[in-house]
Amino acid sequence: MSTPVLYGPIGRAVRKITPFLEADALGVYVAALSMWSAAIGGTVKVSSRGSARPVLLWSALVAGTGRGKGTALRAALHVLDKSLGRFLATHTTSGITSGASLVNHLWEQQEATAETEHGRDVRTLVVEEEWTEVLKRVKRDPSFTTKLRAAWDGTTLRNTTKEEAQEIRDPAIVLHSHITPSDWDRYIGQSEAAGGSYNRILPFLLGSVPMLDDDRVALPQVGGPELTDAYGWATARPRVITLGEEARPLWRIVRRYARILGETLPEAQAVFIERTAEQTLRVAACLAASECAEIITEEMLSVAFSLVRRSVQDAVRISKGSDAPKVKRQPLSLADKVRARIEMHGGRATSSQVLPFVGATAAEVKALPGIVVTVERSGKTGRPATVFTLGRNTAGYADRQPASADSDQKRDASRHAVPQPASAEREEIRATVVRLDAYRPTPKQAPAPRPESVKRSEPLATTNPFMALL
Repeated sequence: MSTPVLYGPIGRAVRKITPFLEADALGVYVAALSMWSAAIGGTVKVSSRGSARPVLLWSALVAGTGRGKGTALRAALHVLDKSLGRFLATHTTSGITSGASLVNHLWEQQEATAETEHGRDVRTLVVEEEWTEVLKRVKRDPSFTTKLRAAWDGTTLRNTTKEEAQEIRDPAIVLHSHITPSDWDRYIGQSEAAGGSYNRILPFLLGSVPMLDDDRVALPQVGGPELTDAYGWATARPRVITLGEEARPLWRIVRRYARILGETLPEAQAVFIERTAEQTLRVAACLAASECAEIITEEMLSVAFSLVRRSVQDAVRISKGSDAPKVKRQPLSLADKVRARIEMHGGRATSSQVLPFVGATAAEVKALPGIVVTVERSGKTGRPATVFTLGRNTAGYADRQPASADSDQKRDASRHAVPQPASAEREEIRATVVRLDAYRPTPKQAPAPRPESVKRSEPLATTNPFMALL
């Protein structure tokens, strides 16, 4: 698992308060970057190939209950609150559960700020600490995911259900959410992600929460003049951040990363990493803006790639096995059940230890091949007891079938293997372990060089250099 680099003034602030937190530092860093992108999203864009796009970063902290998601959010507020003025207090909302309510919220904000000194302001930070409840309700509104995609892309949003048509150009809305891994797997379906609704969100699995000896210590003050000056620089006028020439070779690698992985991974996992390159560019632009720079350096792009690559790894971990077919367990036969009960009791079991647990009569058990039935009496006056044991050769029914038995009986008998003790199973497994070198014998002499005109294409899954990054 890769460890992202906590970069720039935001990263330094997170590292400063981490020793005083019962939360994963990665969660604090991700939440702070989402807040920062929302704050500068109204004026800052990023451009590549001549197309300017928003720098909005949507994120999800994925962890179980009590694993520090809320603590990470509050720590991120502590990092940015003073540097961003009143932005977080006036532009944060939650509980948007329909496409119409999303557009209406931005419309009301646009109308309220149209006549102010700084003009129209549609920046919005949506924080959903109980995102599961929202996801349950948005399934009733098919327009929600459509509006969600448009908002991340920064395209015009329209609401035609109102008496007065509502239109918002260049929306700057950021979604930061908290969810458990099981709910992610349940509500963030493969079909929705394939349509682009939720693969615009960067998921991050949080690590274990450290326990502090003294929880009375207050967080140190952070977010000094660096972030305050950067926020003023980013919002003073519209700015377009571009890639520097030194960063372009790495950018070409980043663009190929998702494409190659997408062709290698199962579809259920590949859909979540389709926007890896775009996400990397947005993260790098946010980092550049935090240092008052309009050029993305190779270092900034590399750091951004480390963060997005971690999200790719976590997305694969969350969705791993979601497309695997469920194997139905075959019911055990009566012979298997009886043998298992006899094995449980050391190879010798009475009728009271077998019959009630297998749902059969003594006559039915006696008729099973490979089962030896004896009657034992305890003393002269004791009550006789029926005892079941396994025959010497119980590997299959064939050895105990008469020569006149038909082939169907033999085939049916061969399907029933005798359960072996755990020690025997371990010995069998140990015997099947083969050294990998056995499949790669050292050639006695160097092979002749292959002519240039003949080239062998190897399967992508075995030659993919990016698989080592997962």
